[in-house]
Amino acid sequence: MQGREILLGVTGGIAAYKAADLTSKLIQAGANVSVVMTDSATRFVGPTTFEALTNRPVHHSLFSPQEHSRGEHIGLAERAELLIVAPASANFLGKLAHGLADDLLSTLMLAYEGPTLIAPAMNTKMWSKPAVQRNLEQIKADGYQIIEPGSGWLSCRDQGPGRMAEPKEILKAAQLTLSPR
Repeated sequence: MQGREILLGVTGGIAAYKAADLTSKLIQAGANVSVVMTDSATRFVGPTTFEALTNRPVHHSLFSPQEHSRGEHIGLAERAELLIVAPASANFLGKLAHGLADDLLSTLMLAYEGPTLIAPAMNTKMWSKPAVQRNLEQIKADGYQIIEPGSGWLSCRDQGPGRMAEPKEILKAAQLTLSPR
């Protein structure tokens, strides 16, 4: 992972706290990480956390470029070797499955052409809905790799599938994706 450019998308959900741990693990493995947060994600974990971990600005606005004059969605997409979305909310999965682009992360998804890992996280009842499962099938058909959620205790006090994969699992998938073939 040494020197590899990773783009981490963080969507809104309680599992956003795990994205900070994933960021730390990627940095410790030698990767350079840029973080893109949805507005909802910033309600769960502050951008300052990711800025401290990455030593880079956090991107969250489609209309306020910080680094790239042609727009963050283009500049970040061109620089990244791997895009990870963790956690990926049900809302984000629906937008991705239907090609909707109304914020920086969803717009960036349409501009990025490299390998992408998606780690869904949501309530078990949401995870089991036919609409979410249809969206996942479309996303897989579009070539995105899904890192399946685990099963267990959820913050909403339910138990079942929907827990975001553990950061070490996502790190391992990233390492495999970027390893020479």
